[in-house]
Amino acid sequence: MYRNVRAFFRLLLFVFVISKYVIEGLFFYFTTRDPDRRRGKLTVHAHRTGIKLAKIFGVEVICKNPIPHHEKSLLIGNHVGFIDILCLETIVPAVFITSREMRNTPGLGLICEVAGCTYVDRVNRMKIHDELKDLITVLKKGFRVVLYAESTASNGEKVLPFKKTLMMAAGLADVPIRPFVFNFRSVDGGPVKFKHRDSLCWYGDIGFLTSIWRSLQLETLVCELEFLPLVYTKPEDDRSEIAAKLHAMVSEKYVPFKESM
Repeated sequence: MYRNVRAFFRLLLFVFVISKYVIEGLFFYFTTRDPDRRRGKLTVHAHRTGIKLAKIFGVEVICKNPIPHHEKSLLIGNHVGFIDILCLETIVPAVFITSREMRNTPGLGLICEVAGCTYVDRVNRMKIHDELKDLITVLKKGFRVVLYAESTASNGEKVLPFKKTLMMAAGLADVPIRPFVFNFRSVDGGPVKFKHRDSLCWYGDIGFLTSIWRSLQLETLVCELEFLPLVYTKPEDDRSEIAAKLHAMVSEKYVPFKESM
């Protein structure tokens, strides 16, 4: 009963902060004519809001090997739902790559738009080369970009295979790739257990509001972001080898959910 009451008040606070974030984001969106300055303002605004939301969810973020503040790179790591996005937002302002399907989702699409996101079509891969060009342009303009190369959030049991094409934007834009690993380290002051998985991971057919509610019912959560050594690529590199290398680096450090936990 207590958890539900606390979660309800947290939900009200979440709605308030998100509403304020959207209203202020729309102000930046419509009052800043230059698209690059607009995107810069939106990413910083999302970063500051992420810090507030982390407190609402009771999330403590541990950052291992923090990256230089002004580093321009393509961040690639594992993805288990909205909590890893939230944790990244608390660390660094960045442009997140998400799907056009998400952009067209009521509510969530607006949240993504005022975060300065860029979009890819997960369904029609015929547009992949145009999307690659767009990503190269964003990187060349000096933005730090986050690419979830798994293409979708996993259920936490393993790091899904990495998609290859978009990560080659780094070499084409002459910026390095910064791999990162996201792990849950503690739930409610104790160890992370398999029973916690569906309160931590947003995947499959789980609805966004359902996932939010389950996470809000937790008292405290400790998450860890570990940034790994830079990987430098060239346009002529074999993209399958690059994808395999990055996947191995992330998988080696990731602690998967297991029924024996």
